[in-house]
Amino acid sequence: MTQETKDFAFLHFIVLIWGFTAILGVLIELPSVEMVFFRTLLASLGLLAIVYFRKKPFLFQQRKDHWVTIGTGALIAAHWILFFLSARISNVSVCLAGMATCSLWTSFLEPLFNKRRIKPYEVVLSVIAFVGIAIIFNVEFDYFLGLILAMLSAAIAALFTVINGKLTKREDPFVITFYEMIGATLAIALFFPLYLSFEGIDSLALSPTLSDWGYLIILALVCTVYAYSYSVKLMKRLSAFSVNLTVNLEPVYGIAMALVFFPEKEKMTSGFYLGTALILASVLIYPLINRRLKRKALNTDLLR
Repeated sequence: MTQETKDFAFLHFIVLIWGFTAILGVLIELPSVEMVFFRTLLASLGLLAIVYFRKKPFLFQQRKDHWVTIGTGALIAAHWILFFLSARISNVSVCLAGMATCSLWTSFLEPLFNKRRIKPYEVVLSVIAFVGIAIIFNVEFDYFLGLILAMLSAAIAALFTVINGKLTKREDPFVITFYEMIGATLAIALFFPLYLSFEGIDSLALSPTLSDWGYLIILALVCTVYAYSYSVKLMKRLSAFSVNLTVNLEPVYGIAMALVFFPEKEKMTSGFYLGTALILASVLIYPLINRRLKRKALNTDLLR
């Protein structure tokens, strides 16, 4: 088994964990903003312990990276708030399907950031995924707002994934995630006054129930500290596009789990599953094309 195959297998395991986050978002009774605040705060503490006990340096090689990661943390906070909000006002399936547009955004953002040409096959595969989204949108119009919020969340995810792809080339993934979680926590704390004003409420919901604490710990330590940190680490060897295209499988894993946890709420039309099938096709085709092009390039080099 090649290193690339191992990396993709591990990435699929991480995506399976992420598919469970939308379910946790529905099970936790806290509002989306407060939930993400506790998630990032607990994740920050967990990462602080990991970085300390692994004796990793807390300072980056380049000073500007501290501000870049903290700013990226604010993007992550916005992504998670929109993600959980989408799952609540629509359902888990629609939210996860909307997130599959992440590869479409990445196919344009990654070349822009890395100053390389846009690869036509990446755009084609992203369009296939987008057609799947369009079909879902057409047959599930009642979930319009939830789908739009999920797609916006996906665009933000594409942006910070590309940024992380550059950061991992020179910094430790756990330290990167540590600063990003701090940035996310600070961003939400600063957002609280505006949030209170916008919602027209007098106080924040900062008293989780016992069951909420249990779900929050799983969300923070398993789905964030473990899964997110290792996804950042994988980006040392995998491109942002290949990572985000594989993340398109999150709807499949998530929908399967959602049907178990919420069988009545998650029943969808045949059009929804057709759209999801197209998203799946784009994911499965990519490694085949990528492997073939690499083999072709290798053979060309040998012939020279």
